[in-house]
Amino acid sequence: MDFSNSQLSDIAIHNIGNKINNESCKYSSSETVANEELKKLLLYYFITPFKNNEYYTLFHETDLRLNEVYTYVSEIFDNSESFFEQSVNFAKHLYEQSVHPKIKGGEFYTVYFKDCIIDGITTDAVGLFKSENKDTFLKVYPSGDGFEIESEKGVNINKLDKGCLIFNIEIEKGYVVAVVDNINKGTEARYWMDDFLHVRQRKDEYYNTQNILTLCKNFVTKELSQQFEVSKADQVDFLNKSIQFFKEKESFDMVEFVNEVIEQPDLIQCFNNYKNDFQKDREIDLSDNFVISESAVKKQARSIKSIIKLDKNFHIYVHGHRELIEQGVDEQGRKFYKIYYSEES
Repeated sequence: MDFSNSQLSDIAIHNIGNKINNESCKYSSSETVANEELKKLLLYYFITPFKNNEYYTLFHETDLRLNEVYTYVSEIFDNSESFFEQSVNFAKHLYEQSVHPKIKGGEFYTVYFKDCIIDGITTDAVGLFKSENKDTFLKVYPSGDGFEIESEKGVNINKLDKGCLIFNIEIEKGYVVAVVDNINKGTEARYWMDDFLHVRQRKDEYYNTQNILTLCKNFVTKELSQQFEVSKADQVDFLNKSIQFFKEKESFDMVEFVNEVIEQPDLIQCFNNYKNDFQKDREIDLSDNFVISESAVKKQARSIKSIIKLDKNFHIYVHGHRELIEQGVDEQGRKFYKIYYSEES
């Protein structure tokens, strides 16, 4: 995503309460007017949190046109004059989904952006944002020969609570959608993505890279040790080789992957069987050939821990060279690891 030349052209603000707590809503009577300086601040507030390349699409189980957000945003893209009317529809729809007692009320923004770039395509976007938390700010101002200080509650422009950007491309597939939810603890947090937006992950290079690496991690940690006698060092080595494969290659080929990383025929058969079950259980389709997403590899690598934990005394971090680690049991029955190295730092 590239917003260096983007412009914020329209904005509508409403206040949405919690329906189940009998909180009301306050709908504006017209769009909000902002000068150029304020638009720049708002652009920073809305756009900055979108930092990765994980995208979604709006969807519905039976008919995409039954997805409220899809219908309202399509009206805006088809007729810009309907922007404010649809902002009210968005707000009413959000209120209907605010039915968990822990959901906080707050300001809801509908914003129209011009000249956004995504996947090299210049297009417009509609942004939907909600601010739920308020910070306390200190206001210091001169008074006579000294200064006075006051506190004031307000929205921190460095902390967007919830947001999404809907880009005007891939319309038939449910648009390309980027989502942010920084208040994601507890089941009530899912109302933004699942109930209000009703999105699912876009099937692109990020999707494929993320799911294959998740498959590898789950295979090693949940399946491999049950089917074969493998040491913790062997499991860590498999995970390291998987990550290294994705870091070194520009594109993924399943046959190449299993031959280079898994190698042994019986393990390959076990992996393929697990892959089939993995897809069925999660109701996903994994591609055997795709361009590797570098950002997905970086994100997944952080969740894969190459650590051998020994009782509560030692942790061994293994980054490669499985052949330099030996495992055994001494004459007294004590388990041990023997590690070979060239330099100590």
